[in-house]
Amino acid sequence: MTINVLIVEDEPAIQELIAYTCRTSGFEVARASNVGEARKILEFKLPDLILLDWMLPDLSGLEWLRMLRRNEATRALPVIMLTARGQEDDKVAGLEAGADDYVVKPFSPRELVARIRAAIRRNSGEQELGDKIVCGNLTIDFDRFEAKVGEELLKLSVVEFKILSLFAKHPGRVYSRQQVIDKVWGYGACIDERTVDVHMLRLRKHLSGTSFEDFIETVRGLGYRAVEPFGSLK
Repeated sequence: MTINVLIVEDEPAIQELIAYTCRTSGFEVARASNVGEARKILEFKLPDLILLDWMLPDLSGLEWLRMLRRNEATRALPVIMLTARGQEDDKVAGLEAGADDYVVKPFSPRELVARIRAAIRRNSGEQELGDKIVCGNLTIDFDRFEAKVGEELLKLSVVEFKILSLFAKHPGRVYSRQQVIDKVWGYGACIDERTVDVHMLRLRKHLSGTSFEDFIETVRGLGYRAVEPFGSLK
C-alpha cells in the first residue's frame, strides 16, 4: 500500500526537502503552503498522514490541528507536527492539541520516515474490528472508533484511544513506558518515553470528572496500570 502524505509547510526550501525525503521513501506527496490550500486538498481526498508546520501565514498549524480533531472526518487522521518550535512547552502544547507525534527542525530524514511509518502502522487497522471492550460503564467500540463513559463520548485522539484500549484489555498489568510505545506506536518507533507521559496526562484529562478518572494509575519506578476489577472483551 502506498502511503499518501500531505505536507503543510510555507517555506519552499523546507517543503521541497520534506517532499524529497517522502518521495524517495516511496510515499506519494501532496503539498500545501497554508491551511487554506490544505483544506482544499482534503475536500477531494484524505491523506494517510499530515506533516504540519506550526507557523503558517493564514492560520496557526496548532489551531488548525484542534479543528481537525473536532471534525468527525479527520478526528482519527494521523498528524505529525514538524516545526522549529522545540521548547518542551511547545511540544506539550502540540501533543495536547492532538498531534500524534512532534518532530523538531532541523530533522533527520531517516528519523522522519521512521516516525511516519510508525504513525501509519498505529493507524492501519490493528484494532479488533467488530469487538468491544466493556469495563463497567466504560465502552470502547472499535468499529465506531469511540470510547464512552455511560453516554458521555470521550473525544480521544488515535493515540489516546489506543492507550485506553491497551489498559482496558489488561487490567492490573503494569506496562513500562517503553512497552506502551511498543504496543501503541509499534516496535522500533523513535518515540521519547516522556511522550507517553504527555499522552497519559491528556487521557486523564478526558477521564477527569467521570467515574473512570482514576482508571489508570502510576506505578512509581515502573510505569502505569489499570485499576482492577473491570469487564471483559466482547
